[in-house]
Amino acid sequence: MTDEEVLDEFRAAGALLEGHFILSSGRRSPVFLQKMLVFQYPQRTERICRALADRIRERFGAVDVIVSPAMGGVIPGYETARALGCRAIFVEREDGEFRLRRNFEIAPGERVVMVEDMVTTGLSSRECIAAIRKHPGELLGAACLIDRSNGRADVGIPLVPLARLDVPDYSPDDLPPELAALPAVKPGSRGLAA
Repeated sequence: MTDEEVLDEFRAAGALLEGHFILSSGRRSPVFLQKMLVFQYPQRTERICRALADRIRERFGAVDVIVSPAMGGVIPGYETARALGCRAIFVEREDGEFRLRRNFEIAPGERVVMVEDMVTTGLSSRECIAAIRKHPGELLGAACLIDRSNGRADVGIPLVPLARLDVPDYSPDDLPPELAALPAVKPGSRGLAA
């Protein structure tokens, strides 16, 4: 799947939005990808996650476990694991830190890939990776549906994106005038103050 074909899936679901958005990282952007509008369509989600699974298989070989951050990574993690024929588990925040809960385990020797929905700054990916590293198993790398940083975000391990975009994002204190003139909307889920 090409970058444009991935974006076409978002466009067809009405999930490629333009305006002034407050990202979950707190940064601002003129573009927001509302992935949950894509994920409401199982066939569309299956297509993009199967393509991501193919990229993971090409880069890392066989995988035993996909680990994703809750909440946004759960659906793509599950669908990617299904395409790979492996388990899907997720980390959740507990006392502000990602942890495996619900009796999820990573056994010694299991080959693990972290799957995320979007990467902008890489913060949630790095937090998820830190949680995975507290368990036995071989952490092969990370993957995401869309790397909004176009390769600039460092998650600390090899990152395999399905699509790369060069979407600008700005500090709230350093907005271009055309973005500052628009009302800010917070469609994300992390609950940071605007």
